[in-house]
Amino acid sequence: MAERLGAVLAEQLGSDVEVDELARLAGGSSRESWRFTARTPGGSARHFVLRRDPPGAPSSGLRLEAALLEAAAAAGVPVPTLVAAGADDSSLGGSFVVVDFVEGETIPRRILRDESLTEARARMAGQCGEILARIHAIPPAAVPGLRGADQLGQLRSMLDDLGQPHPAFEIAIDWLGRHRPPDGPEVVVHGDFRNGNLIVGQEGVRAVLDWELAHLGDPLEDLGWLCMKAWRFGSPLPVGGFGELEDLVTAYEVASARPVDRRALFWWQVLGTLRWGVICIVQAMSHLSGAVPSVELAAVGRRVAEVEWDLLEMLPTDDASPGAMAPTSPSLPPEPDLGSLPPHDRPTAVELLEAVRHFLESDVLPELEGRRRFHGLVAVNVLAMVKRELELGPALAAAHAERLARLGVADEDELARAIRTGAFAGRMGEVRQAVGETVAGKLRVANPAHLDPPDVKAPRATGNSS
Repeated sequence: MAERLGAVLAEQLGSDVEVDELARLAGGSSRESWRFTARTPGGSARHFVLRRDPPGAPSSGLRLEAALLEAAAAAGVPVPTLVAAGADDSSLGGSFVVVDFVEGETIPRRILRDESLTEARARMAGQCGEILARIHAIPPAAVPGLRGADQLGQLRSMLDDLGQPHPAFEIAIDWLGRHRPPDGPEVVVHGDFRNGNLIVGQEGVRAVLDWELAHLGDPLEDLGWLCMKAWRFGSPLPVGGFGELEDLVTAYEVASARPVDRRALFWWQVLGTLRWGVICIVQAMSHLSGAVPSVELAAVGRRVAEVEWDLLEMLPTDDASPGAMAPTSPSLPPEPDLGSLPPHDRPTAVELLEAVRHFLESDVLPELEGRRRFHGLVAVNVLAMVKRELELGPALAAAHAERLARLGVADEDELARAIRTGAFAGRMGEVRQAVGETVAGKLRVANPAHLDPPDVKAPRATGNSS
């Protein structure tokens, strides 16, 4: 690939280029990212990043992303400089973009905890407000091909097509349908503006990455997405885990001259949470279908339970206005009885899994770097998840079946359809309690830590942008 990259860059830079130090970057579940250095005969060196669709994967619109990068730069949005772009039939095996490498931190947990970024965190909520105002000022005509759609209707259709019933999602869809705010202006929406898609330095946000989900829509969609719990990474601070909501909103209102309706913003935060849950299912199906085999995508499928829990925590328990009352968390079911060991020789399946997990964590991970280390950590977490399912699964399944029987439905599919059709009108409190207990059981297997409140000791950010 290095030789093909060199040929692509030679056309753009007007001189022979030798590519070396080509390395796959960690993350990027839907696209590949590679860092490399390009050297010219005169001895100059320049660092770049290649983003491309994985071989065999369907095209994800990287050529459109290239147009977005150019339009965003013209609007004053901090983005990496676009150097080259290619179509599906390119010599690099699929759609691609090459951009200048921007130094800085992108890993969210480091952004939230690195002491050298303390002052940056204090500025970032305000900076994000200003940057989003610039994104929403991009003329739609500057990016031909961007499309808009009714987000709620689109998510409902996607769930139906996926064929995976999720009663908690139906509860959220019902609430969203009954509390839909008036439509806002149609603008260019980034679609994935969050902690993790920002390059951060000591002065704050240096660049906005990953424009693959951009579309036309309501500007509050981006603000609500940034404020989702999933992008706080354990911090109690509502804006990406690094800032306060008032700093974000005030900066956005000043820069855009557009007021922000707090109730409408909450609606978009709920919709964004639901959207992330559907995306988790889609990513898991990419692995299960064989289109993109990946331990990371496989693990993402079990994150759906986190989203369900977040939705049940967020939604008011009656028709009070969003934010007018504290959401009530669903109660946890009792600890399951683990029962006796199955009639096999020791070590048991659970003990074997623990032995493999310990081997990977102690002997293999210390020898890995970059993307392989990241996937190694994911594999360790997957083994721990399987261990918990073997331990807790039978008791959780029995409790789940009992809850369904009390509601008078046979399975999750019937429960989800009954919620959508309004068959449980007058019993939604009972339904929410049962669904919450089921989701809590799923989380005890998938990620028990998600049941705990945010770490109140997480670093706090104060002040506006400067």
